[in-house]
Amino acid sequence: MNRLHPLLYQEIVDRALLEDVGHGDLTSEAIIPPHRLAKGKIVAKAPGRIAGVEVAAYAFRRVDPGLELETLVQDGDAVQPGDEVLRLRGSARSMLTAERVALNFLQRLSGIATETAKAVEATRGTQAIIVDTRKTTPGLRVLEKYAVRVGGGRNHRFGLDDAVLIKENHIAVAGGIRSAVEAARAYLGHMHKIEVEVETLAQVEEAVAAGADAVLLDNMDLETMAEAVRLVGGRALVEASGGIRPETVAQVARTGVDVISLGWITHSAPALDLSLLVTV
Repeated sequence: MNRLHPLLYQEIVDRALLEDVGHGDLTSEAIIPPHRLAKGKIVAKAPGRIAGVEVAAYAFRRVDPGLELETLVQDGDAVQPGDEVLRLRGSARSMLTAERVALNFLQRLSGIATETAKAVEATRGTQAIIVDTRKTTPGLRVLEKYAVRVGGGRNHRFGLDDAVLIKENHIAVAGGIRSAVEAARAYLGHMHKIEVEVETLAQVEEAVAAGADAVLLDNMDLETMAEAVRLVGGRALVEASGGIRPETVAQVARTGVDVISLGWITHSAPALDLSLLVTV
């Protein structure tokens, strides 16, 4: 798990606070005196894997640098209902103003880390690694892919500019798998790896024969996946993707694939249930 550098999330949190707070927190300003002090704690209400503690802490500090924060768990730690994640002391107004944005990030990222951890655990004992996709929330990719790493998964390509993945539409426009691979190889040179999305066993063989470094088995059934692994025979990396659900990921891993890419760990992961409790 790589550390999430503050420069990667500060602007994102600032935009979220601007969106939520606008010209001010009317409710808190109307009913809470500016000098009122309080204690607060973020508590887990469901079991899961925590991610985004420093992101949430930054949201509180950005609203009020005078807030005192105590971090009780670290990213990657497992929590159970009732466990405390973060404690706060200081302005009651500030806590309540920052609450929603801080929790939005912490709940979202912890939900992704939790679902990733479940998938990693389900494939334990196999050679398959769990990776994410580009099916992320616009503007939040760096955070969501970080949460995948916190959950024990790995990142697929971050964007279009850091890896080559030739998909069916590229193949259609290029006039075939071989011509697409050859064009990519000529453009990129020998230092880049090339992956090709395939839908049939015939395409698997064609991609490997063309020199693809990896083949992505798109929406194949388990029997066909296993046959594809046998057909490749170690000549290329084999990735499974498309239609893989939490209840089937273990079966996919047992086909012998090297990589399983899961869109749902970012686009459909439920937020982890966390709550801020404030007392005066």
